[in-house]
Amino acid sequence: MSTKIRVTVWNEGRHEKTSPEVAKVYPKGIHGAIAAGLTKQGDFTVKTATLDQDDEHGLPEKLLAKTDVLTWWGHMAHGDVKDEIVDRVQKHVLQGMGLIVLHSGHYSKIFRRLMGTGCGLKWREAAEMERLWVVSPSHPIVRGLGQYIELEHTEMYGELFDIPQPDEQVFISWFEGGDVFRSGCCWNRGAGKVFYFRPGHETFPIFHNKQIIQVLANACRWAARPTGTAYSLDAPNIPVPLNPIPKKDH
Repeated sequence: MSTKIRVTVWNEGRHEKTSPEVAKVYPKGIHGAIAAGLTKQGDFTVKTATLDQDDEHGLPEKLLAKTDVLTWWGHMAHGDVKDEIVDRVQKHVLQGMGLIVLHSGHYSKIFRRLMGTGCGLKWREAAEMERLWVVSPSHPIVRGLGQYIELEHTEMYGELFDIPQPDEQVFISWFEGGDVFRSGCCWNRGAGKVFYFRPGHETFPIFHNKQIIQVLANACRWAARPTGTAYSLDAPNIPVPLNPIPKKDH
């Protein structure tokens, strides 16, 4: 039996089809770049899926049942994701599947569903420099990194980021224009783990950066579906108690 972590890399895949600029940076799609980077790590089995792959957006029940971690990148077509697929992904997260939400995926249906907030933020495209500061140096997601990651050209995301208080904060970004942002946030949802990671604009080669891929690999290891976890989405009635209850007069 394979001990490799099973990762499904999901991407809208539409920018690459409509924008020569994006296709030049990601000729095999954003999902292709992420999948290639994770595959090189050696401890992952990686599959890819895209929005227009089929009627189920490439995410059938059979695939999700065999996925330990799902990564999610979306931007221009959040509304085109079918609600029944969102329901399906949410169910698997609650049952233990890890979810890594990337960059503009903050506005995806699945992330907003799991957060229970609007997930809005400020943004600016000015190709400015970003430093992602590590604020939890003992966390598994930052293993192998230094004090910060520096990206020469990025899209700015700024506070206020309308999310619930993270269970763990891993990165905080500072941008050349002066803005700051909570760029690496962790939550527990049911038996599953969720990590939001900000970097990843479609026209900047962020997912070709070795340190960014290292973060994604670390995050997949951290979020991977636990084995033997019992978690029920039902609310069953338990008429027979574990211990006898003496008869009582009301």
